[in-house]
Amino acid sequence: MCGRFTLTTNIATIAQAFQVAPTLQVEPRYNVAPTQQVVTVMQDETRHLELLRWGLIPAWAKDESIGNKMINARAETLAEKPSFKRLLTSKRCLVVADGFYEWKKEPGGKTPMYFTLKSKEPFAIAGLWDIWHTPDGTVLRTCTLITTQPNDLVSPVHDRMPAILLPDLREEWLNPANHDQELLRSFLKSYPTEEMTARPVSRKVNNVSNDTPELIA
Repeated sequence: MCGRFTLTTNIATIAQAFQVAPTLQVEPRYNVAPTQQVVTVMQDETRHLELLRWGLIPAWAKDESIGNKMINARAETLAEKPSFKRLLTSKRCLVVADGFYEWKKEPGGKTPMYFTLKSKEPFAIAGLWDIWHTPDGTVLRTCTLITTQPNDLVSPVHDRMPAILLPDLREEWLNPANHDQELLRSFLKSYPTEEMTARPVSRKVNNVSNDTPELIA
């Protein structure tokens, strides 16, 4: 499961890294949680940044509460789940982050561990998105983060990790002409251990209302 992450990188750096225009205005985030807006890269006629709500509400859903249960999608079963199979071939996105949290069980309780790339660069979590219409006609764009088997750095802490895409796979993941499910699922591997680092951080991250730099100090 991936239930919290950070995006502290400024939008100009993000835009340069993902080769898009810096069209969003967002503040640094140290404790991004489900139901909140997340920065994504999407591809239709053009590649662009867009804010989506975290927690997938499928187009066929009767109410939006289902989004609370669909914050993650398992890479291994994407092609089997009705909620995700259609989106795998038609509505893929990149969720931009620069770190994520998992909790390590210890004698004194659970310690939040903060995982980043050693380079400190922003990275792309493979995501799926959909459009849902509220009863009053409001359009909601929502997304889910794909998870995969953990690498050797994450596995002592948790049995899942976000499916971080290698840089050379991002373009093909976004390519709307790519409908090859087997190929797409082959991208969803654990990120190389040697390129990541982890450290314990403040337990204040446990409270979603805390969103300040001291969380990762």
